[in-house]
Amino acid sequence: MDEVKSNKDYNPEMHSAEHILNQTMVRMFNKGRSFSNHIEKKKSKCDYHFDRNLTEEEVIAINKKVNEVIQQDLKVTEEFLPRDEAINNYKLSQLPEDAGDTIRIIKIGDYDACPCSGVHVQSTKEIGKFQIISTSFEDGVLRVRFKLPKE
Repeated sequence: MDEVKSNKDYNPEMHSAEHILNQTMVRMFNKGRSFSNHIEKKKSKCDYHFDRNLTEEEVIAINKKVNEVIQQDLKVTEEFLPRDEAINNYKLSQLPEDAGDTIRIIKIGDYDACPCSGVHVQSTKEIGKFQIISTSFEDGVLRVRFKLPKE
């Protein structure tokens, strides 16, 4: 679940890109979604429990896959599930304590689905281009910084 920022830096395109990045990281490395993130319009970052930094080849592969998903023009939809049903299929530990008994699931086509209270694009093509700008690794934490450069 992602924290929603209510300030002017909040960006639905960036937030939706973060979901695609998370699913790409899960599929490529099987180490889970980010446990912490900071999403803003100019640049964003996600932190993952990891055992090393990414190689240059891995960064290129992640960029390629995220951009392929974006270009598929997948619909971004929401679904509401009872908490007892959602808990069987999704990690709810990052939800706020007052999330209630109905959980909102954001789906990006068939590529990703996760609990979220944030604002998203309607279709992935609205995101534009995704680019990892740097990565770092320290004390078991891989930090991935990214932006959505205007073409």
